[in-house]
Formats: sequence, C-alpha cells, structure tokens
Amino acid sequence: MPSSATLALFSTAVLLLLLAPGPNMAFVLIHGARYGWRGAIHIALGIGAADIVLTLLIAAGLGLFFLHSPLAQSCVRLMGAAYLFYLAWRAWTPARLAAAETVPLLAARALWGRAFLNSLLNPKAVLFFALFLPQFVAAGRAPAATQLVVLGIWLTMLSVLFHALLGMAGSLMCKWIAPGGHGRPAIARLTAAILAMLGCICLLR
Repeated sequence: MPSSATLALFSTAVLLLLLAPGPNMAFVLIHGARYGWRGAIHIALGIGAADIVLTLLIAAGLGLFFLHSPLAQSCVRLMGAAYLFYLAWRAWTPARLAAAETVPLLAARALWGRAFLNSLLNPKAVLFFALFLPQFVAAGRAPAATQLVVLGIWLTMLSVLFHALLGMAGSLMCKWIAPGGHGRPAIARLTAAILAMLGCICLLR
C-alpha cells in the first residue's frame, strides 16, 4: 500500500488534473444537462469503468507499448474522433432527446457505454495513466503492479465522485437556464456542436 503522504500527494495531483478542462469535463457537463442527475451518475460510472481498464492495462505493462507506438496512438485518436462525431450526430437528431430526471434502463446503459468509450478512446487518457501513475510507485514497497492497481482504484473513486458532482451541476445549470425543459432542443444542438468540435480537435492533435 502507498504511504499516507504519497496518497495525499497523489490525491491532490488527481484533483488538480480533474479540474483542468478537457473532453471528459465537457462530455459530463453537456450530458448531465440533458439527462439529469441520474444520467450524470451513469456517466460517472462509465468513466470510472474506463479508468479501471486503463489501470489494469498499465499494470500489465501495455502502457509502455502504447507510449512508444505512434501507430497505436494514431489508431486510438482516429477511433476517438469517429466516436465523438457519432455522438454528435445522435445528439443532433431530435428523436434522441430524453427527458431530464427520467432515464430508462436502456438509456442508462447507453449513457454508461458512451462515457466508457469516450474515456477509453481518448489517447490523452492512456498517456496520462502511462506517465502519471508510475511516478507514485515507491521502490522497496509492494510490487509495482500492485501499487499501480491500488493507485488506479483510488483515482477511479475520486474520478467517479468528481464527475458525478460535475454532471449534477450541469443538470442544475440546465434547469436554471431553461426551466420546464423548454430549452432542451437548443441544448441538444449545443451538445452536438461541442461534441463535433471535440472530434475535430482530436483529429488535429
């Protein structure tokens, strides 16, 4: 187990990184605004699941392959951009609109899956895990893979809590800006525009 000092420093670094604007933050805010607090929780859990998968990949040593393979990075970047464009198309379709605070089981699973793929197909997320987690592995303690898994699980818990609260903030903001749901179509169009813009940024990097 990491020492208490290492865990405190790690937690502070994670929170600072979570507060930095990025694709996940935009994704959570706009989807929280559209689907309400229940949707925000499913989105946060989807991102957490992606964090667990990335943690296991890094602990297994696959992060080094990605880190030193430009081809792998390009493939993930293209897949991530394609998925963002797909989400933008779905958001633009009026029939896709969902009522806030009412997320059926199927819609909840879809939100979880979207958040999971959006986070997993983000090359910056893979690089973040590959470069960030190993810095907090202490020599002479538990095996490095074990420490990486413990740190990754702790990061995931912080990430789920942060993104759930962020999505709820987006839901409250939506209610304040467009009470009664009258502005939901406009929010859907804004969602599509932001997702398409994120897809373009992903292609250009």
